Amino acid sequence: MSKNIVPITLLTGYLGAGKTTLINHVLSNQEGYKCAVIVNDIGEVNIDAALIQKGGAVTQKDENLVPLSNGCICCTLKVDLMNQIKELIDTGRFDYLLIEASGICEPMPIAQTISVLEGKSGDPQFKKPICRLDNIVTVVDALRMATEFGCGDDLLKKDIEEEDIENLLIQQIEFCTTIILNKVDKVEPEQLERVKAMIRALQPKARIIEATYGKVSVGDILDTGVYDFEQAVTSAGWAQAYENGVDDDDDDDDHDEHEHHHHDDDDDDDHDEHEQHHHDHDDDDDDHDEHEHHHGHHHHHHHDEGEAEEYGIGTFVYYRRRPFNKDRLQEWVGGWPKSVIRCKGMLWFSDQWDEAYVFEQSGVQITATNSGKWFAAAPERERKRLLAQYPDIAASWDDKYGDREIKLVFIGQKMDKQAICDGLDKCLDE
Repeated sequence: MSKNIVPITLLTGYLGAGKTTLINHVLSNQEGYKCAVIVNDIGEVNIDAALIQKGGAVTQKDENLVPLSNGCICCTLKVDLMNQIKELIDTGRFDYLLIEASGICEPMPIAQTISVLEGKSGDPQFKKPICRLDNIVTVVDALRMATEFGCGDDLLKKDIEEEDIENLLIQQIEFCTTIILNKVDKVEPEQLERVKAMIRALQPKARIIEATYGKVSVGDILDTGVYDFEQAVTSAGWAQAYENGVDDDDDDDDHDEHEHHHHDDDDDDDHDEHEQHHHDHDDDDDDHDEHEHHHGHHHHHHHDEGEAEEYGIGTFVYYRRRPFNKDRLQEWVGGWPKSVIRCKGMLWFSDQWDEAYVFEQSGVQITATNSGKWFAAAPERERKRLLAQYPDIAASWDDKYGDREIKLVFIGQKMDKQAICDGLDKCLDE
């Protein structure tokens, strides 16, 4: 059966990063693979598909180039993507699929769509896997990163489209297994090192491959075996810092030595709830009923502040037990520190003791999404059952707050940690 399971490489990256150039290079040097290509473009005319066809590596006549236009495969064209993957595999003519996502697509929802065809969704219609996601490759424009993002240029002063770009770049870098840092010949060595430091802060585990004109080894792109959904989800810089539970100050009275975090059992639902999407996806939080509670595995590690900061890029965790006053937090968020590139974590509000929220900031997009209820909100019998199931949470239980907590991971460049923590402390309520 394994010989019928076709590997897939997903290629993401912002407009102009060099995805089409890279895919043409791979197709021209595919070393015996019989590749089919699905190319997504948000416009009515699929420009990238035309450029790939012009490159001579594939032709629509031979039906190994499939353009998906006028929408994004991470949202509006999910079903179309699934159908096209299945149709290509059913022909029996291809042993590899390359998918080039639109420049404004986020990789996580695409990966979740492909997981259905991997037989991981529980859908009886897709019990037998027909494909596997092998590699998520994000192409990063080194020049653009150096001048607009990684070297301190202030994207927040630009128009809304540019602000959204910052958010999107972060999403694409965070959820991938391989980063092609393209156009490295266009930046100075010191700029390149700063860009790489920025990328490593956002995504410490992905392999970074430097390239010019998208020229990389085909073995770095095809049939690598490097992709694993759980590892991809937990490899982002914020996720690792959250897992490690590094306190911002050891002597603060609100800190608890036994920090923990919360995730739902169902992997796909968990990631849907915890990830905000660039295209206003229809994530329906109403399907959390009153008996749904956050729970997870406790991991507390003693760390120093971590590795020395590179080019001023650092990470810290803001941890408190007391809740935020919603109005005060909203006012503070209105003056969000421009040095913060990424922030994500859990919080709660003084007027909603039972509700847990996922807070997320990337660029100027800042959201707080209801994500279920704390263990402390459960009826006593259910709470005892949950705490027996998760003794780590029981061990860190607070007499007043239960498992309620604020835990926010900050990633940024030359952040004034003390000022940020002091500002957030002023937003706390009793």
